[in-house]
Amino acid sequence: MDDFGRFPRVLRRFAVFAVAFSIVSITTGIFLNYSYGITQMGPAAVWLWPVATVGQLLVVLVLAELAGHVPLAGANYQWAARLVDARFGYLVGALGVLYGAVGLPGIALLGLAPLTATVFGLDAEDARLLVFIAVLALVIAYLINIVRVQLAARVNNVAVFAEIIGTVVLSIIVFVAWVQGGTPDGHGLGFLFTVSTDEPLVSALVGGALIGVFTLVGFEAAADMAEEAVDARRTVPRMMILSLVVSGVLGMIALVGFTAAIPDLAQIRESPVPLAAIAEYWLGPVLTRVFLAIVVFSMFALIVVAAAANSRLIFAMARDGMLPFSGWLRQINPRTATPVPALLGSLLVCLVLLAYGTLDGDAFAVLVGATALVPYLVYLLTLGGYLARRRAIVGSTEGGFTLGAAAMPIAVAAMAWLVVVVAALTLPEAFRAADYVVLGALVLFGVWYVAVLRRRLADGTAGLMAKVDV
Repeated sequence: MDDFGRFPRVLRRFAVFAVAFSIVSITTGIFLNYSYGITQMGPAAVWLWPVATVGQLLVVLVLAELAGHVPLAGANYQWAARLVDARFGYLVGALGVLYGAVGLPGIALLGLAPLTATVFGLDAEDARLLVFIAVLALVIAYLINIVRVQLAARVNNVAVFAEIIGTVVLSIIVFVAWVQGGTPDGHGLGFLFTVSTDEPLVSALVGGALIGVFTLVGFEAAADMAEEAVDARRTVPRMMILSLVVSGVLGMIALVGFTAAIPDLAQIRESPVPLAAIAEYWLGPVLTRVFLAIVVFSMFALIVVAAAANSRLIFAMARDGMLPFSGWLRQINPRTATPVPALLGSLLVCLVLLAYGTLDGDAFAVLVGATALVPYLVYLLTLGGYLARRRAIVGSTEGGFTLGAAAMPIAVAAMAWLVVVVAALTLPEAFRAADYVVLGALVLFGVWYVAVLRRRLADGTAGLMAKVDV
């Protein structure tokens, strides 16, 4: 690792927690996905959130053990490569790059931009305005990361409190207002168990579960920043687990609060922003606009931390010679101590995909849809390597977090959960177009492998370079 420079260790415990918590972002996830779950299943969909939380808890426990033994930038790529080989790591890393490249501009254009326009009283249907806002948000987020990682950490630290205030506290206020005032149809807490769907029960269950499935991902971003964390072997695994547990608990509180206070189910289902409609019914337009401003900040913080994590993945793969322009992408700026080339490369890819999305909105929606599947494919592949070769990592290095005798039962249960989720995200006809996007991206990465990378791996100019000495 000395041949390529080192990151300064500046991220302490709360900052590491903030990275994971902000990228999971219950505010962003619930705000964007609530409508889908309620439409597919009705209010009872909220009770599938704990199912997703428990399933993802199994996954994070396994990944936390890997983080404690291999605390290196580009986490899933590093773990997969060391569990199996560099080629397998390249496959996992390629999916990770795809996830960041599509997910960041997707959140910026489809989530942050229209909400920002609404908050400032602008035309949220003006396509050019939305693109401008999305580009501005991406550029600012990446500039924050270029300046210094501590600045990005401060944004994420504030985002933790914004998430809690903007989603959880607001949901409690709305819930109390409902308890005091009631709703037009006079429903009680039994409303939370109402199944309202025209879909077959299995389809409704899958649709309802996707609120949690779409939201509770990305906690391993803390491990992507491991080379910048203080006492990474111990801090990173524990903060990964804590971020998911806290997100699961607070997300459930928010879902129950908002759902119990639904004034009219039919109208809320038709609303493009159901949570805002619920809040406005009880609190009025002024406080609702404040809520939307907090949601915008939470989305921006997610982009900031996702940009950091994605650039560390690109840096890590370039350090191993696995990407085009690796000699440039693996540089760390000596003044800012940030991977500036990797950040600029990541930003460029995001802007290119954003430009493509503005030319064909339907195509961009399909691209964004693929980001629901990609993290679960990454988890599935990593867990597969773990089940086959756990001793390759855990048995050979000192770690700060170990599952011990419970490791394999937890991993088997996590794998079963991931198989179910991947099947749910690939088999239905509604997700078929997104499946083709993932396959097409893998073909492109395969072309690079066949044309260049295979030769590099054979002659030793590419492969695992970083030592697990942190």
